[in-house]
Amino acid sequence: MTRRCLILSPNLTSATQSAASEVSSVRLPWAGLLALAMAGFICILTETLPAGLLPQIGGGLGVSEAAAGQLVTSYAIGSLLTAIPLTAATRGWRRRPLLLLCIIGFLMFNSVTALSSIYMLTLVARFLAGVSAGVLWGMTAGYARRMVPDILKGKAMAVAMVGTPLALALGVPAGTFLGVLVGWRAVFAIMSLLAALLIAWVLWKMPDFSGQAADKRLPLRQVINLPGVRPVLIVVLSWVLSHNILYTYIAPYLAKAGLARRVDLMLLNFGITSVAGIWIIGLLIDRMQRLLVLISLAGFALAALLLGTSNQPVVIYLAVSVWGLTFGGAATLLQTAIADAAGESADTAQSMLVTVWNLAIGGGGIIGAVLLETLGVRSFPWALFMLLLIALLVVWRAREHGFPILLREKG
Repeated sequence: MTRRCLILSPNLTSATQSAASEVSSVRLPWAGLLALAMAGFICILTETLPAGLLPQIGGGLGVSEAAAGQLVTSYAIGSLLTAIPLTAATRGWRRRPLLLLCIIGFLMFNSVTALSSIYMLTLVARFLAGVSAGVLWGMTAGYARRMVPDILKGKAMAVAMVGTPLALALGVPAGTFLGVLVGWRAVFAIMSLLAALLIAWVLWKMPDFSGQAADKRLPLRQVINLPGVRPVLIVVLSWVLSHNILYTYIAPYLAKAGLARRVDLMLLNFGITSVAGIWIIGLLIDRMQRLLVLISLAGFALAALLLGTSNQPVVIYLAVSVWGLTFGGAATLLQTAIADAAGESADTAQSMLVTVWNLAIGGGGIIGAVLLETLGVRSFPWALFMLLLIALLVVWRAREHGFPILLREKG
């Protein structure tokens, strides 16, 4: 193992003091970063809300709950199929008009969902909303990082990504409750209203940046071959796959442990701790990115071991808390890692991350179903543990690129 040491010198001390002075004198552009967070909030809420309202949506469209569930699938397919090609095709576009186009997409397609009584039309609207999401996630990280100096890029990413755990922890339960109370169409109409307000916010407060110059646009195959990009994508696949195996089938797992009536409380516990996790990541990511990834993966692996070796409710609550705490900042850590690895091709690399992330979501559902039908829910923690060991090994080996011990100097 390569060992590195830091030798203090007057020049280093001066550089450190200069960096500290820069951090204290530069403020985060909260208005712009929170606009990106709100876009992410709308994106995640649009994606996941139908899952909690399948009976109501099925009744409203005159289809079965299984058919209504395909509204979630259609959205995911839209993101999966278009994230890479559309992000590559729009690399030269100015950033704010592209962001506005994505938000306008949510406004239009959520409005269609709210008004449509035709199942196939709603399915198409959901697909196109997924297309908007794929482009949005491909550009969010690069947009946030361009708003701040290098030394604050990690914190900027954490703020821009906070909409995701907030949507899962608070937005989905609140939207489901509201959908039952006043109707699912009203909830989609509210999301359209949020998108309209966000458009005004972006026009008022969001800085604009140029797209990538034509001579700096690498072909996709060259981007994926950049040092560090593939290790990050492997970690994304392993980490998100392990998360979704458990998250998708948390209800049958808890039922086996005698906690069938505590699914809502357990998911609330997960949501709250995941928000805490992203807050911690935001505080520390610019100083100890690699260590945070290792701690997060190891913590999740420990939680899997606890879930695999105990049926005690207090142990399961503790394990779910650790799971949420260590997964909350995953998106921020992984997007930061791949952006650092890809450099000027960060947006294209982000679209690859989005694609792999969606593959892991779908794969979690498929693998979890196979495990459920063959080995039972008690096999879940051990499957998670093996996947997380793979991720830990990849991070440990990627000490030069992808998850470097020392971050490269940035100009």
